[in-house]
Amino acid sequence: MAVCLCMLALTVVMLSYVDSVRLVGEKTQISQLARKYILKMETEGRLTDADRTTLCQELESLGVTGVDLGGSTLEKAGYGEAIVLVIRGRLRDGYEFEEKRVSVAKH
Repeated sequence: MAVCLCMLALTVVMLSYVDSVRLVGEKTQISQLARKYILKMETEGRLTDADRTTLCQELESLGVTGVDLGGSTLEKAGYGEAIVLVIRGRLRDGYEFEEKRVSVAKH
């Protein structure tokens, strides 16, 4: 009986671990996308309409729903001015996230 309880407990811990690793992996992919687009924003001075559309499509392909880019720099910033990329959404299991990157325009 004790062995069965231990096996059950280990199974629960293992499933929880696998779920956590998956969430960390998905968040890492989102962070990489944010890095890619903040670098583009540095040269453009803002998040262009085309980049906004592509970013949303890439996020949706990762399973992100409820994408919100509110707070991101959409108007062209001058050289040396701050630019911000804010990505909010929900991962597959409903976990909400926010990724924020800040840099300066270098165009």
